[in-house]
Amino acid sequence: MFKAIKNPFASLPREVAILSTVSFLVAVGFGLIIPAIPIFAASFGVSKTAIGLIISCFAIVRFASGLVSGRLVDKFGERAVLGFGLFMVSFFTLLTALSQSYSQLLIFRALGGLGSSMFSVSAGSLLMRSVDDNYRARAQSLYNGGFLLGGISGPAFGGILAGISLRAPFFVYSISLAMAAITALFFLSEKKLGKKVDLPTNKVGQTTLNQALKLRPYQIALVLAFINNWILFGLRSSILPLFVTEKLNSTASVAGIGLTIGALIQGLLMLRAGKYSDVNGRKAAMLLGGIYVMFGILMLSFTTNATMYFISMALFGLGSAYVGTAPGSVVGDIINGRGGQVIAAWQMAGDAGMIVGPILVGLLTDNFSFQVAFLFSAGIWIIALALSAVLPETRASHIENDLIPDKNKQEL
Repeated sequence: MFKAIKNPFASLPREVAILSTVSFLVAVGFGLIIPAIPIFAASFGVSKTAIGLIISCFAIVRFASGLVSGRLVDKFGERAVLGFGLFMVSFFTLLTALSQSYSQLLIFRALGGLGSSMFSVSAGSLLMRSVDDNYRARAQSLYNGGFLLGGISGPAFGGILAGISLRAPFFVYSISLAMAAITALFFLSEKKLGKKVDLPTNKVGQTTLNQALKLRPYQIALVLAFINNWILFGLRSSILPLFVTEKLNSTASVAGIGLTIGALIQGLLMLRAGKYSDVNGRKAAMLLGGIYVMFGILMLSFTTNATMYFISMALFGLGSAYVGTAPGSVVGDIINGRGGQVIAAWQMAGDAGMIVGPILVGLLTDNFSFQVAFLFSAGIWIIALALSAVLPETRASHIENDLIPDKNKQEL
């Protein structure tokens, strides 16, 4: 007899399923344009540095506008900012597809980063305050799973679309973003949810950035976000493909297979890792996952063949499932009411890791070797493990008093 598959959203508020669907639509569209962006930029006859700027400008604007997006969330509410942000990215992606020069491509792609910042901060705020600390990591896992599944699906179809036309992936991405915006605005309405998702901040309550910055768990969460994104995203997306092709004398396909192995293992274990964090604590999840990631980095440092590379990517995926949700759950644990700027600063720390990490490991590789870059990253990861070891408990069910008192006593 086959055992019925349990609905992972059954014990969670409806918002989690809606936001996870939105995250999938955003990620699958973004995955579509990943193969096309550098080729489309190159079609205007620009240098490799200029091509790199097209890729970086989106992240830079997203990083720079984080606190602005947080302030908008605190003032206008998550639903309005989320929908507007998605429509903004959709609009500028459409203009990107219609670009007739490199300067137009650069401007439109950069402006999309503002909308992305608005979406990510507002979605994170609503997700965190829609669940209590007993289910927060599981909700985060499902939300991140939407991004992961979309990120795996998108590039395969993006390559096909790019073969038809370099502009086609951007048109499809614009449509998927518009669908995500409509989904969010329609299904997150008060009528659909039967809850006041659009209550004014003075009725919901608010956690300010100054309040959060005084708390040790939040301080640690900021550093962990920076290091996590440096290692788990920056390192893997920058020099790793080059390491496979140049050092292992293998192919780009082998590099892609390794990354896919890691993503699949991470996806399969995400919900289990989220439950582990909710039951055993954020510290336990960070330490367990952090140890697996450390083994992955060390194995990568001494990898000499494709088999060892695949094993290291599997360890990365296993560890990522646990460390990918814990810092965000810490942030959610300490927030009472809305905390747009609190979430924005945390996401900005992660974005900074994705910007700085690839540059540093690239410099180390150019001046020394791949092995030095990997071992340096291992040294940085030791800092993450040390901070995880001293991370205080933040789950409200396991502490006597709220870290930041909630005068309104409302989750949503």
